[in-house]
Amino acid sequence: MAPRPTESNEHTPDGLAAPALADAMRRALDLARRGPARGVNPQVGCVILDQTGAVIAEGWHRGAGTAHAETDALSQLEPGAARGATAVVTLEPCNHTGRTGPCAQALIDAGVARVVYSVDDPGEHSRSGAVRLRAAGVDVVPGILHAAGEALLGSWLTAARLGRPFVIAKWAQSLDGRAAANDGSSRWVTGPEARADVHFRRAAADAIGVGTGTVLADDPSLTARTSTGTLYASQPTPVIFGRRDLPESAAVHAHPRRPVRLDGHDLAADLAALHAQGIRSLFLEGGPTLISAFIAAGLVDEYLIYLAPTLLGGSRTAVTDIGVGSISDARRLAVDSVHTLGDDLLIVARPKGHS
Repeated sequence: MAPRPTESNEHTPDGLAAPALADAMRRALDLARRGPARGVNPQVGCVILDQTGAVIAEGWHRGAGTAHAETDALSQLEPGAARGATAVVTLEPCNHTGRTGPCAQALIDAGVARVVYSVDDPGEHSRSGAVRLRAAGVDVVPGILHAAGEALLGSWLTAARLGRPFVIAKWAQSLDGRAAANDGSSRWVTGPEARADVHFRRAAADAIGVGTGTVLADDPSLTARTSTGTLYASQPTPVIFGRRDLPESAAVHAHPRRPVRLDGHDLAADLAALHAQGIRSLFLEGGPTLISAFIAAGLVDEYLIYLAPTLLGGSRTAVTDIGVGSISDARRLAVDSVHTLGDDLLIVARPKGHS
């Protein structure tokens, strides 16, 4: 049986109060957020406490190929200074050799007596660091501030657990559920504040996905732009689903990142291919046919629905057939938050029962 998470009103075996460890974990989570939120590697922070509970070192992971959080923290100490210490880490220390060595072994070699972490590492090759630590006689305490750790690593954890990117489906619609007027015009359903929010969220994703129909109809650039029209420093990789040829003049060909083409015939296989290329989050922009196919396949992890206080009528609905034949088949969502953006609303939701 796996050890249960330690709650804030308990004590660890050495008498250190769990609230003190929770405070250290909050600091580790803050440190983790300094690292890049995109890409293959998770955001991880580490705080090292001496036997009195005082902080003696801190570290975080700065991106692929750099020192992991635990190694970064240990590097700040003199040899032997970590002996008997407690390492508080947001993610279970890794147990594999990649561009860097296993963090579990680095902690063992440093003489750390206890490792406290928030979330188990689900990685196929990196997990089981806790097993290695315990085998070396290190006390391991999992689950401190588990919910906060899960929230920080949400999209990365989904990708690691499922072997595919975290999929975000975004669309803008009128109050009556239309994404465009009957003539196909859709610029703009929502206002500038909502559009700015979309671009901010695009910049946070590894990739942005559309169907060939959207490219042919709207000729989108698929870039992430600031309110002044300049490009964000971080740009999502454009992913185009579908088999139709695109004109050489298509705006997407001028994207800073080379577009990825996928035929869209097997969406699960397409997502696995993106995961193999290092893409851990996919911002799905449309159109309705592509988004509906992802929903029908059960491959959407989060919904961003921008709702404009306008009525359009007609047949151009934001979502088409998603495999719901009767009300009992309805795809129920849990609303995580609602935001006011100018005259518009943003509803952030996820499938009910989806962790």
